[in-house]
Amino acid sequence: MNNTYIETTCDAVVIGAGHAGCESALALARLGFDTVMLTLNLESIAFMACNPSIGGTAKGHLVREIDALGGEMGINADKACMQLRMLNRGKGSAVQSLRSQSDKHLYHALMKKTLEETKNLRILQGEAVEILTKDGVVTGVKNSFGGVINCKTVILATGVYLNAEITAGEWQANQGPNGFAPANALTKNLIDLGFTVRRFKTGTPARVDGKTVDYSKCEIQPGETEIYPFSFMSDNPPEKQTPCYLTYTNEKTHQIIRDNLTRSPLYSGLIVGIGPRYCPSIETKIMRFADKERHQIFLEPEGGLTNEVYVQGMSTSLPHDVQKAMYRTIPGLENCEIMRYAYAIEYDAIDSTELKLSLEFKKVEGLFCAGQINGTSGYEEAGAQGLIAGINAGLKMQGKPPIILKRDQAYIGVLIDDLVTKGTDEPYRIMTSRAEHRVLLRQDNADVRLTEIGRSVGLVTDERYDRFLKRIENYEKAKVEAEVVRSPKDVEEFVCSYGFNTLNGGLSYKDMVKRGIPIKDIRKRFDAFKGLREDTLEMLETDYKYEGYLKKGLEQIERAKKMEEKVLPKDIDYLKIDGLRLEAREALDKIRPENLGQAGRIYGVNPADVAVLMVYLKK
Repeated sequence: MNNTYIETTCDAVVIGAGHAGCESALALARLGFDTVMLTLNLESIAFMACNPSIGGTAKGHLVREIDALGGEMGINADKACMQLRMLNRGKGSAVQSLRSQSDKHLYHALMKKTLEETKNLRILQGEAVEILTKDGVVTGVKNSFGGVINCKTVILATGVYLNAEITAGEWQANQGPNGFAPANALTKNLIDLGFTVRRFKTGTPARVDGKTVDYSKCEIQPGETEIYPFSFMSDNPPEKQTPCYLTYTNEKTHQIIRDNLTRSPLYSGLIVGIGPRYCPSIETKIMRFADKERHQIFLEPEGGLTNEVYVQGMSTSLPHDVQKAMYRTIPGLENCEIMRYAYAIEYDAIDSTELKLSLEFKKVEGLFCAGQINGTSGYEEAGAQGLIAGINAGLKMQGKPPIILKRDQAYIGVLIDDLVTKGTDEPYRIMTSRAEHRVLLRQDNADVRLTEIGRSVGLVTDERYDRFLKRIENYEKAKVEAEVVRSPKDVEEFVCSYGFNTLNGGLSYKDMVKRGIPIKDIRKRFDAFKGLREDTLEMLETDYKYEGYLKKGLEQIERAKKMEEKVLPKDIDYLKIDGLRLEAREALDKIRPENLGQAGRIYGVNPADVAVLMVYLKK
């Protein structure tokens, strides 16, 4: 279509309606900006193309942080929850993470309804083909129908749709996930704007008909009810929860895969995109861990109104006939009928080091990027970036400085700093091991860390803020209760039942916690901490158990702040600084760090190079 017309004029356009696009659009609209969300298909809004779940290790932290800032993912996840569990129960509080099994169709419907009812937000179905600029500044977006949307800012949240191609065996198709249409026109425009584009890959397993699964041969995985939900606005998880099931691969499974490796596009060269190291295909697992006799497979329901079951742990791009044969070697799946076959998907992504910490593109003012286009994997990483991109796009239009969450403030800060400062050569996944301050960055205290920031921006509503203040008030009251010393007569029998010696004096609840007695047992035995939320109770227990570590962590953060406060001039010419190694000069010139702390985290920059920069700054 050659005819061009003005579709509309607005403040911001969000390209894409996945988990990043939804958070961006909602943030902008709730901050009062006239926003248009452009999506290829309204049915793909907040669609769970892979796992029908929210959360997981470190991902649960991100969801709680999104919620604390005033985002939507946690609220929606609680409404669509079929089962809720806490992962890593046997480990410390810092690495425990919420994970919910979600009704994927309900999640989509609820998020779509939320978007539709949000003031200042218009949803438009169509494909973006060009981002319009003038003198290096965004002016609008052109769609495939020839319409132009004039705007001040654009957020790119295209997910895995750019030049998407799905593969299973020898079969390939130019397609997005789940059979949705791809976006084929925008990549060339991004290259023209100065983006470096590369090819990434991810995959998904088959969905089988639940009626054809023999669950009696699997291990049941029930949910938990004595647990807190994702959102600080939700009170409790659902009482009635749907079970998942655990089963395993075996030597028959592995042999079928080994016999058909030549037909795997991963090994034949048909797939060229780089896949995620931490979420490998089943064929990669069999080859990489050849000594393992079996691998875990989880059978997860996709929704309350469908029989489709997600076979987690068996992502593959093998041909359909091989898929059917290998799935039917799994206990419980011997007679399974596949409803949707597994496939790999390749797509275009950008080099995230070309972004500022605000997620704005360095070469085009007003153009922000969020989600899988930045090289990440996962709904939670996408939602976190989308929220921050939306906030910062809004702040830019207000003439205010961006919100930059630091590594000691949030997992969101770790995620974005890793992407922008270090970059990624594969689909990035957040993990607790990436956070050096993880004892401080726990799920239970996400609102304590971030709600005031969300309030200052304008995303935290009065209702949410009142809840936050009440929780803090209850926490302080609980601390007073916990520090009252109880007489030996009251507590000795209880304490000794945990293997401690006869008491010489009284003990407080705080003393008991520091000795390792679970605070839930204390509450039950002494009828203590009445009315306290599960997350508040957990925060109290963790703050006491890790008191010494938390103090050391805060001291480390104070030392690190001195480096973060040393701002580097924007016009600094790193290539001409004497004393810097060539590798460091090139790395610094590419990333253009905002401060000395960020400079020290760049690959190719060592402590000696940082010392040279410190001397340069003094001059």
